Amino acid sequence: MREPTTVEATYREGRFWVRAFTRQGKRLPVVSQGRQWTQAGELHTLVMTTRERVYELAYAAGENQWYIVMASEQPLSA
Repeated sequence: MREPTTVEATYREGRFWVRAFTRQGKRLPVVSQGRQWTQAGELHTLVMTTRERVYELAYAAGENQWYIVMASEQPLSA
């Protein structure tokens, strides 16, 4: 999966803080954010939406573009 997306985020203290992103025309608010890492020159971050779905977002600085690279369509369970 490599789906272009629009992300609402701020950059401070050396990392992106994602507030929301768009998928299939819908704005998805982020309620928590996990780790960030660099892979193949892109910054990756894990986020959880209000419906407990987990997504991996990647920022390609050379393209100035965000992508959804993984989407969990099932809510998390304990």
